[in-house]
Amino acid sequence: MRRRERRVVTPELVGLRLTPAGPASRLAALLVDVTLILAGTAALDSLLGPLLPRAVSEALVVTLAFVLQWGYHVYFETWHRGRSPGKRATGLRVVDGRGLPLTLQQSFVRNILRALDFLPLFYGLGGLVSLLDPEGRRLGDLAADTLVVEERKPAASAERLRAERRIEDLAEASNLEVARRIRHRVGVEEREFLATLCQRADRLEPQARYDLMEQVGGYYRETLEIDAPHLSGENLVRGIAAVLFPAREGVGSPRR
Repeated sequence: MRRRERRVVTPELVGLRLTPAGPASRLAALLVDVTLILAGTAALDSLLGPLLPRAVSEALVVTLAFVLQWGYHVYFETWHRGRSPGKRATGLRVVDGRGLPLTLQQSFVRNILRALDFLPLFYGLGGLVSLLDPEGRRLGDLAADTLVVEERKPAASAERLRAERRIEDLAEASNLEVARRIRHRVGVEEREFLATLCQRADRLEPQARYDLMEQVGGYYRETLEIDAPHLSGENLVRGIAAVLFPAREGVGSPRR
């Protein structure tokens, strides 16, 4: 079954496309995580066994293994932005239904329901539900409104960023008409938005940063009639900011 992309709008009013992960990549991520959990449990057993009486060590290992098994996923989903080691290795991430990071409550719900998804044997029910769901969600995802997605890597765009011209060329003599349009058509609120965007770009996740800059850059490329195909969305945005704020150091600085 072909996975249906989900289109969402972030709080910054940026449209994103979320591509649900397929069953093969999700299974590969799960196997990596299960292997790590089992390895951690075995390590606990080997460490505690020689130090404590057998009955005590077994009870303690069982307790710690339970905490590890259930806490592992919650920890990585809430503190590592939805990427467990298995998901990181396979290029996946679990996100909120709106594309946002998971809350602790959402992670708790989706992981509590692993017990139901696991039935009757090794995620048999969860796997069946995910195959039937257009977005590949298991029961835990449906209950918590979460989605496991593929992380797109804009490698080609990164190469373009390194190879393109200086962003200040929008303000050079050959682009006086472009600079004039920028100064006359970009209003006060838009100027503050562009300045804030450039200053906060480094705090965004790479994919979110790329998508946001491409969308904003595409908007101004059209509305300001800027014919600069050599500039990516980010460098175009920073070039516009450099024209608007020539004395504000760092606003229009290119990202190296």
